[in-house]
Amino acid sequence: MVGRPGEGPGADYRDHVVDGTFRRVGLLLGAGLLLAALVVVTGRDGGGVDHWVTGRPLAVVAARLVVDPAPPRTVDPYRGTGTWADAYDFDPAYAPGALTVRPGDLTAMAETGVRTLFLQASRSDRRAVGLTSDPWLLAGFLLAGASADVAVVAWYLPKWTADDEDLQRLLALDRFTVFGRRFAGISVDIEWNRDGLGAIERSDRLVDLSDRLRRTVGDDPLGAIVMPPVITDEINLAFWPGFPWAELADRYDVWLPMGYWSFRTEEHADPAFYTTDNIRRLRADLGDPGAVVHAIGGIGAADGTAVVDPGEPLASVDDLEPFVEALSGEGAIGGSIYDWASMGVDARIRFGRVMDGPFPPSGG
Repeated sequence: MVGRPGEGPGADYRDHVVDGTFRRVGLLLGAGLLLAALVVVTGRDGGGVDHWVTGRPLAVVAARLVVDPAPPRTVDPYRGTGTWADAYDFDPAYAPGALTVRPGDLTAMAETGVRTLFLQASRSDRRAVGLTSDPWLLAGFLLAGASADVAVVAWYLPKWTADDEDLQRLLALDRFTVFGRRFAGISVDIEWNRDGLGAIERSDRLVDLSDRLRRTVGDDPLGAIVMPPVITDEINLAFWPGFPWAELADRYDVWLPMGYWSFRTEEHADPAFYTTDNIRRLRADLGDPGAVVHAIGGIGAADGTAVVDPGEPLASVDDLEPFVEALSGEGAIGGSIYDWASMGVDARIRFGRVMDGPFPPSGG
């Protein structure tokens, strides 16, 4: 991408780790000066020490790192303009080539009006070493988010295994902190169906995971990233028959339907129609006309500038205005395009501008 922060020969997230060499040199110089001063003082009056320096000995002065407590989680990060990055964008263990999203990019995101980055901070597969992505990498995103005033919400794709792996990974994200900063929210990507399970068993495992996660995080808002109801209710009834909308309704606080119209045909390729229909069906399926929605559109937004080619049909930059009009018309609290790397540079700016009207940065 043109002008992406952090790019260049040898640039990666470890470039931001402070080298301790200068600190060590400084400490040695300081110790040498202190020793020289003591030699001068002890040389006065026949070697006697003048007791004109008072205070506690340095050896017993305790060093303390004062960290502010993490603020409580709210639904606020789901308001307004968001963007997305998955492991193939930012994690060296998954990226097929050069990284397309780095911690330094959060400054550019903020400049285009992005309030929240949704980050795939854990994956379940053979390349996963720990319960989360590389902690140094996640720390870089959290610290960069704090500097740029961009919230970072962690998301994870469960695979409905019979053990506790899915819950352990979600709780590891919930508890991850660096200098008192943590993820502004946790969202569950509910779409995996390549598991060999029957629909009833898969639904049971989803409800059980959601229930255990809810009981663990307490009142913290949880996001549910869900298949668009147009797919599960109309286009592909075999995708997840009997999806348990009613059972999930009181376990999640914000609903994020993946309304990628660039894959669709006929009226479903219309961003306004597709977004509106998905939000209305979602609320009907939940039995809650006031369900809180942050809708996701895309894929990407081609505008003629340099973009990362995801190998999938891209939305048009001209789709952005009707998408935002549908969000506003249906009372969504926010919206985003999936994902940051597949949006053109001009499209990012344009999306931020059209979102700034109905979705001001304050979330008001």
